[in-house]
Amino acid sequence: MTSKRRKGLFSMLGAALAACLMAADLAGTALAGPLEDGASAYGRGEYESAMRLLRPLAEQGVAMAQHGIGLMYDNGQGVPRNPAEAAKWYRLAAEQGVDAAQYALGVIYFNGKGVPQDGLEALKWFRKAADQGNASAQFTLGHMYNTGQGVPQDFAEARRWFRRAADRNYAQAQLFLGSMYAVGRGGPKDYAAAVGWWRRAAALGDVQAQLLLGFIYANGEGVAQDFAEAVNWYGMAAEQGDTGALLYLGDIYSGGHGVRRDYAEAMKWYEKGAARGDAQAQYNIAFMFANGRGVQQDDSEAVKWYRKAAEQGLAGAQSNLGNMYSTGRGIRQDYEEAVKWWTRAAEQGNAQAQRNLALVHVKGRGVPRDPVLAHMWFNLAASSGNPDAVAARDIFARMLTAEEVERANQLAHQWAENHKQ
Repeated sequence: MTSKRRKGLFSMLGAALAACLMAADLAGTALAGPLEDGASAYGRGEYESAMRLLRPLAEQGVAMAQHGIGLMYDNGQGVPRNPAEAAKWYRLAAEQGVDAAQYALGVIYFNGKGVPQDGLEALKWFRKAADQGNASAQFTLGHMYNTGQGVPQDFAEARRWFRRAADRNYAQAQLFLGSMYAVGRGGPKDYAAAVGWWRRAAALGDVQAQLLLGFIYANGEGVAQDFAEAVNWYGMAAEQGDTGALLYLGDIYSGGHGVRRDYAEAMKWYEKGAARGDAQAQYNIAFMFANGRGVQQDDSEAVKWYRKAAEQGLAGAQSNLGNMYSTGRGIRQDYEEAVKWWTRAAEQGNAQAQRNLALVHVKGRGVPRDPVLAHMWFNLAASSGNPDAVAARDIFARMLTAEEVERANQLAHQWAENHKQ
């Protein structure tokens, strides 16, 4: 179960207990007070008190209290986590018709925690919960039919269950249902309906739907290109801290796509992404400092940010950091350090770094002069798409013996085999 779904179950107990209090059979009885107190304690995070208040009620057969006890054992709240004990209490509540307990019991059987894994038993409880309108169970059934997990794959059935959950404002179901409409999976293709469902999911705060809407409006995918709409949806995702949205916004303002080009605004979004540790945002900041876009040109700052991104393994940053070392921009010139960073980038297939390694092997800078290795790196750079490397390789080959060229080709082939993605 995802942490997001687990949090949803956490918040479900208080509401479920409150609903139980409204039931005619319970209202006004001696059970109502302790049950309400237990729900309040749970809502405040006072799990040991909640357990103390709810356990006697659960032992008396109060279904919502049984569900609450199961939830706390499932999540280790006020007691050590115990999936088997959680399954016991969930079952007692599920057999009394509590849909949240039925769904939770289905999850336990599906994952095989506390009970032997049993897909058919999981499916049974998911269906019971779904038939009562439990949106989480309806979405789960949709996902099972969509992927063929535990059931024969059936896109029409997946679409039906996603629709039922989507109609209950379950954002992830709306996202998936929109995707099925977009490609015509499980029913007719209807891109307008897809966008409608994505909009509903995005309005409920689903980050993936917000990103998707930002992308389709920025690129005119199935809709009229509209950068104002793209900025709106990316902005919503960015407010939730999504680094992809932060980068997209930076790129829109940096490139002047549908908006006035504004490097300072772009830098603002890149800095937010970098603050979350995003390597591409760090790279973009370095590029801005190196070229004086939106900030005063500062090679030492560029080196700092290229290094942050390079240390996270971003090949472009590693290549550019090598460039800074080789030219002495913003840092003391050091060919050995340049070779180190170019090598890291080259191992990820960065064509420019591979070409630079060829050049230093030609000239013997930071490494011993080695024409065979130089040809190897030219060859690899050419294969990686560097157009300058093709001509350089062919010219350089004329300076080598046939045996040296053959050896270089063998080394290039061996390197490529060892570095297949």
